[in-house]
Amino acid sequence: MRETSAERLSRLLALVPWLSQHPGVSITEAAENFGVTPQALERDLWLVVCCGLPGHGPDQLIDIQFWEDDGIIDVIDPQTLQRPLRLTPDEAMALLVGLRKLGTVPGDGDGGMVASLTARLEDALGAGIVTSHSVIVMDPVDSDVRAAIAQALDANRTVTLRYVGATTDSVTERVVSPRRLQEYAGREYLVAFCHYADAQRTFRLDRVRTAAVGEPMSDTIHAPGEIGLHSDGSGESSPSPLIAPQDGTVVRLRVDATARWFTESAELLTEVAEPDGSTVVDMVVGDPGWLGRTVVGLGGRVEVIAPIEIRRSVGALAQDLLDRQMAGPDDPLRGQSR
Repeated sequence: MRETSAERLSRLLALVPWLSQHPGVSITEAAENFGVTPQALERDLWLVVCCGLPGHGPDQLIDIQFWEDDGIIDVIDPQTLQRPLRLTPDEAMALLVGLRKLGTVPGDGDGGMVASLTARLEDALGAGIVTSHSVIVMDPVDSDVRAAIAQALDANRTVTLRYVGATTDSVTERVVSPRRLQEYAGREYLVAFCHYADAQRTFRLDRVRTAAVGEPMSDTIHAPGEIGLHSDGSGESSPSPLIAPQDGTVVRLRVDATARWFTESAELLTEVAEPDGSTVVDMVVGDPGWLGRTVVGLGGRVEVIAPIEIRRSVGALAQDLLDRQMAGPDDPLRGQSR
């Protein structure tokens, strides 16, 4: 399984304090502690020594020596990373709001740990700052709806939803087999197999008017593929091309290292690392039009290799946008397709 950017960032943040507390450790020993190869740890160290405090002068960068033949890591100047993190009141309050919100999300997470962290943060902030009325988190999702969906997920049961459509405002009743909850652009969605549509769909929770727990889910129900959220976050029945549906077009892409996030939430068919740090991947895309707009928007960091039809359409789209930008303000073709 490939490592995500979030996982690497977490290791990078822990790396310097750990090295500061273990002087004389070797690259091999440090790599074993963090569960990576020595080569991966060296790449982390080369990245760390390019980081530091604002200004980024020689005296403001983290200074670590690790390239000697003995393989020993010597932290010369960790900047501020050797000290415990200190939060400002605003930062602590923002973290507290996030923890309170996280505590309301159903699922298999460690609710006890979230509650413990919340309590400890409230104690650290002090009673004079944190009261029951100091921060109010508005939840647009009906509490009964949330409770019913959580119960259905835990008990592996269906749910009957009364749902307001995203575009027509019509109310329909759906029997769904819930799979998971996910968040996108600040909104919560239920990913479920909809027996009404006979396909997997996403439902925006704040559009669910009522939810009732139903029968145990049949083991024979098969939800075809992974359906996520469209880039506009509009909700139900909006497949995200980044989360591959079963039916679609297999596309081969070359993804630059700086756009690694692009494929981290995708269901890849193949993935091959290139010597220059880029990655060649095969993935199923449900909407080639979306892919074209996204690739053009990434400014060359993602390249379509195949199929040739999609590669040509992306090139034509890029050329059209370039022509519009080059057109003068009085050009009658400005803003029109050439």
